[in-house]
Amino acid sequence: MTAGPLRVLVTGAAGQIGYAVVLQIAKGDVFGQDQPIVLVLLDIPPLAAALEGVKLELQDCALPTLHGVEAVTNEADGFKDIDYAFLIGAMPRKEGMERKDLLAANVRIFKSQGQALANHSKP
Repeated sequence: MTAGPLRVLVTGAAGQIGYAVVLQIAKGDVFGQDQPIVLVLLDIPPLAAALEGVKLELQDCALPTLHGVEAVTNEADGFKDIDYAFLIGAMPRKEGMERKDLLAANVRIFKSQGQALANHSKP
């Protein structure tokens, strides 16, 4: 166990994959049953209400390893002082979208997240 809670960011936390991952982290399946966690949930502004719902569900679980949950829609806030990041959020492929267009959109997302990680997370 570390001295204090780990700050763990999950991007795309309001999506199906993010939703499944945050519970596993909160239960202690990823960092251990003795490691306190503060989960930072990040998603896009149009999903703010869904993100808040995920936050409330996690708080309702009253898991002993979960020492806090933050729901944010701003990368600078989400990546601030984090210890670990799970970069799950990406643009889904839409009908009629070519693979190259999907890759171009996701490159922009992950480049922005990489810059936020470099600029705002713990060293």
